[in-house]
Amino acid sequence: MLRVYHLFIAVVLLLLMPVGAKFVLPYFAGTKVETKNQAAPASKTATQIAVGETSPPTAGNLWQKVLGNNIVVPSGWQVIPCQGNAPLLCVSAQGEVLGTVEISVAQVSKNPNLQKHLADAGIPLDSKLDYKNSANRSKAIAALKAWAGDYYDSLSKDRQKSNGNKLIFATHPLEEISISNLPGIRYGFTGIKAEGGLQEQYISYAAFDGNSLYIISTAFDPGAVTGKFEKLENLVIFQPYLSAIVENLNL
Repeated sequence: MLRVYHLFIAVVLLLLMPVGAKFVLPYFAGTKVETKNQAAPASKTATQIAVGETSPPTAGNLWQKVLGNNIVVPSGWQVIPCQGNAPLLCVSAQGEVLGTVEISVAQVSKNPNLQKHLADAGIPLDSKLDYKNSANRSKAIAALKAWAGDYYDSLSKDRQKSNGNKLIFATHPLEEISISNLPGIRYGFTGIKAEGGLQEQYISYAAFDGNSLYIISTAFDPGAVTGKFEKLENLVIFQPYLSAIVENLNL
């Protein structure tokens, strides 16, 4: 009983820590850097962690095009696009890659599930909406949240099927954000082993521009190859900085 109580507290702390850190950490021990046309060494192995149906990566690392300028990172850290064509952002410290962040582009025309939610929200396919209009932003956010809700349902069933009672699965609250000038959401999930210890934690962001759905994701998951951090503590430290980077992308 005591162990279950401790697990419950661990899940709450994991979910709440990024929210508080988002407003606190950027003001302490941060280094402001101006991004340049350079690339960090790619990981030895690479595979895409898909969230929804995605199109093939654009030739060249997409982060080279979308990463904003004057980003803030933890003191002593470096954040630049990885070498190669894989759409990965390398997060490093003292020459060592601590983790990677993945970006993918989902074509709405090939995503029937998202199309349905857009139609339900009153957004015609391929429409060019003025997102300065609060009503249009609300419609887009409603569609994105419904899309993410389907993802949560599918993921929960998958984890239950593969792990049964061995995993305590908790989804993160859907948070409305702005990515560049686009309406977006922040979402994710955490998996705690029933016997104790964190198994996985995923953090994702999505934005919709009328034709494409941009998805940015990273995680702590020993089973993943890229789009992850090797150590949970580094992911926790970087999460509020990542939120700021995502909100200032050039989409």
